[in-house]
Amino acid sequence: MMRIACLGGGPAGLYFAISMKLREPGHDVHVFERNRADDTFGWGVVFSDQTVENLMANDPVSGAVIRDEFAHWDDIDVHIHGECVRSSGHGFIGIGRKRLLAILQERARALGVHLHFEHEADPDLDAWADYDLVIAADGANSRIRTAYAPHFDVDIQVRRNKFFWFGTEKVFDAFTFAFEETEAGWVWAHAYRFGEGLSTFIVEMDPETWAGLGFDEMDQPEAIAACERIFAAYLDGHGLMSNARHLPGPQAWLNFRRIVCGRWSYRNLILLGDAAHTAHFSIGSGTKLALEDAIKLAEVLNRPGLSREDALVEYQEERNLEVLKLQNSARNSTEWFETLDRYLHFEPIQFAYSLLTRSQRVSHENLRLRDRNWLEGVERWFQSRARSSLSSLRGAEGDEAIQRPEAGLLRSARNDGAGDNHPPAPPMFAPFRLRGMTVENRVVVSPMATYSAVDGRPTDFHLVHYGTRAQGGAGLVYTEMTCVSAEGRITPGCPGLYAPEHVEAWRRIVEFVHGNTPARICLQLGHSGPKGSTRVGWEGYDVPLDSGNWPVMAASDVPWSADNQVPRPMTREDMDDVRDAFVAATRRAIDCGFDMVELHAAHGYLLSSFITPLTNKRTDAYGGSLENRLRFPLEVFRAMRAVWPAERPMSVRISANDWMGDAGVTPDEAVEIGRAFHEAGADLIDVSAGQTWADCRPVYGRMFQTPFADQIRNQGRLTTMAVGNIYEPDHVNSILAAGRADLVALARPHLVDPMWTLRAAAAQGHRAQWVPPPYLGGQAQLARNLQREQEMLKA
Repeated sequence: MMRIACLGGGPAGLYFAISMKLREPGHDVHVFERNRADDTFGWGVVFSDQTVENLMANDPVSGAVIRDEFAHWDDIDVHIHGECVRSSGHGFIGIGRKRLLAILQERARALGVHLHFEHEADPDLDAWADYDLVIAADGANSRIRTAYAPHFDVDIQVRRNKFFWFGTEKVFDAFTFAFEETEAGWVWAHAYRFGEGLSTFIVEMDPETWAGLGFDEMDQPEAIAACERIFAAYLDGHGLMSNARHLPGPQAWLNFRRIVCGRWSYRNLILLGDAAHTAHFSIGSGTKLALEDAIKLAEVLNRPGLSREDALVEYQEERNLEVLKLQNSARNSTEWFETLDRYLHFEPIQFAYSLLTRSQRVSHENLRLRDRNWLEGVERWFQSRARSSLSSLRGAEGDEAIQRPEAGLLRSARNDGAGDNHPPAPPMFAPFRLRGMTVENRVVVSPMATYSAVDGRPTDFHLVHYGTRAQGGAGLVYTEMTCVSAEGRITPGCPGLYAPEHVEAWRRIVEFVHGNTPARICLQLGHSGPKGSTRVGWEGYDVPLDSGNWPVMAASDVPWSADNQVPRPMTREDMDDVRDAFVAATRRAIDCGFDMVELHAAHGYLLSSFITPLTNKRTDAYGGSLENRLRFPLEVFRAMRAVWPAERPMSVRISANDWMGDAGVTPDEAVEIGRAFHEAGADLIDVSAGQTWADCRPVYGRMFQTPFADQIRNQGRLTTMAVGNIYEPDHVNSILAAGRADLVALARPHLVDPMWTLRAAAAQGHRAQWVPPPYLGGQAQLARNLQREQEMLKA
């Protein structure tokens, strides 16, 4: 039996007390709350069906009462630019926070929990010496956590936007996002009903708009009246209500505090709910996390044979995993609202799609399960815009791609059944045009080093490698980094384009691709710089050769690592030679017949060594400011663009984040880098990240580099390609439909499955995808088998 003090009488503290008494009625549990029993500073609480199931399993009595009083709704309305976009199937449930607290208080009393209201809890642990456990459930502003903050490894990040949590008697029949433009900027509301005759109404805006509208000087009545005027069209004459009337006007506006704790316990003190972690209100999971924390903590503390120390380790490890998942989603959601200006130029239907998928917890196929008709409307819109753009460009410039005879013949080799009677094609199968080049879909085979060349010359391996991936259905196939000189190679196995025999070998590959597939092929040109003269990848990445090393050079004498050579700082003569080598390789690319050329200026190679301040320590005109650091890479790009045919596109690969904070290239700086290359003639920014510094600290995850492509595209208004841990068709469709990138490159998935695009077409029932004529029967069988599998899963 234990004597337990719960500091904080919100949902977390109350539900933990209930959960402990359910497992052992003999526990002496006390809850101490500073406010009165019926005080609350929130309005509605949103749950998921899974949370309700967890509550029912833990305590059917209170769970049933909560379940029966929930308000249910399925729809989301997004109001933007005078239009309302409604989608369905989202399955929200909500309850008033005040009612939830009353239910939990009643249940706690019935189980013998001692409730103490209007009791200010002492943040000194010694004041609770009579208790076996002290539970800090006093919220995000926890006084006792603050008192012992060094022991909890607390990290608090204050987010930039201002928000005010209102209530209203206007009852919304859908979860509503309303965006309104004012003279000072955009203001928006998150609104949802939670009970009979009541809704939550959260008003949010960036701090510049907040100050521009004068909220920093208004008292509460003035602020409420201003918000009522802004959202009059949605409130239908109803007012807004505040339950923070005790605060001066400006102080009632909050900045969200994201809280992460490295440790959740100290001595006999344990953190619970918002005291341990927070998740942004825009994903509505704070109370869910708190209740599930309470269930887990009570379970491990009462498990026979488990020591308290082991119980607390399991509690933190299991719950922290769930918290991190939600906090990652919440971060994505928070950043979407903080960077709203990037998306305001979207058409309403794409804006709504972007909003719905902002956290990355909701994907393209998840939306199909929720509301198939709505999603197919999105797909029709996307295909219509893609083809409309294509038609307008053809009319203005003509289309060399369509006129290519062999391409026309190949387009007839498709599965039967593409037509108006079938569902719209997913976004990944929309065409795209760069200058005079049209790609049939948005899937790109990303550059991948294969280390299989001989003295820079591609071999039969490369013919099969690139030919097979072109047959696999991708719209665009990139070569691996092809080096402009022998000393510019990364390894002895890297291909080049600096000798006549290289031209002949590459031409053979390009002719196969053009003669047997509708795919386009892009040559990526680069110079290894400080990362050259190393072993092939499977013998160790960036490991110097045992013998036969060649000298390396870079912007400055900064080695890639302590084991690598110290590069020679480039002279102006070196720069001239390298620039001319890139130009010569570009001319040879014309002879090979490549459709497109990309300049590799990322990943710590030669040109990247100029761009990142981590390796560029020059004090001349090529170092220091971003303008100076870009000077030589742009010189090279312009020289290439000058000799490359005007109708053919060029791209540049950049590292949009050095993963070293302000010491390196940041995502904001990457927008300026993208703009600079665009002004020099780049048609596409291939957005990668990192690999510029051996000790960088990347944050990995699925689609982890896509936010950088999104920022460059929508803040810089540039054409981008996303790459990086993208491996499912669902990822590709979500990125494209949300307007986060224009093309999507996949690397490792294509290594083991060269037919990735054909497989994706079969899985999605897209029957208009081009298939090599000898493989039509196999594609048809694959489509039938995958459809059968899906039907069996639904049965």
